[in-house]
Amino acid sequence: MSPRLGLLLASSVLVLAACGALPSWTRSTPTPEVAKVGAGDTAAIPEKAQEVVFFALSLLETGYRFGGKNPEAGLDCSGMVSFVYDKAAEMRLKGSAADLARQGKPVTLEQLRPGDLVFFNTRNKSYSHVGIYIGGGRFVHAPSSKGKVRTESLREGWFAARFEEARTYFD
Repeated sequence: MSPRLGLLLASSVLVLAACGALPSWTRSTPTPEVAKVGAGDTAAIPEKAQEVVFFALSLLETGYRFGGKNPEAGLDCSGMVSFVYDKAAEMRLKGSAADLARQGKPVTLEQLRPGDLVFFNTRNKSYSHVGIYIGGGRFVHAPSSKGKVRTESLREGWFAARFEEARTYFD
């Protein structure tokens, strides 16, 4: 390999690595409970829960829209969850993130399995945001910031510090 090509490849790797790093002001130390996320990942996952995860992942990069309930117009967090559960699991979950939090069965972080919902306090208001846990300590959600459906970590960063509760809608 030529020295020029080697330098180009090394530079590319450094740039890509830097893109994945969060600025220090966005990092938050998670609570000890959040560090336990994903212990239930190895438990048997109901087929409908698997379908929820696959369907949610198919919506990555879909645009955000406040009050949005379908991908063509854009989705907000609760609209995304309602849409995914309806289409993938034929389950009718309706309302705001707070409304969704009143449904289902609470689960601990150790019991959390892909397809379960995770709730956050993002506006100094309980249950103001919701996402779908996909396993590996990550969840899919439709945040207003950056305007696209994307995945985030439950174990570190901004959302880890704002985690409130997890609920399952299966079993």
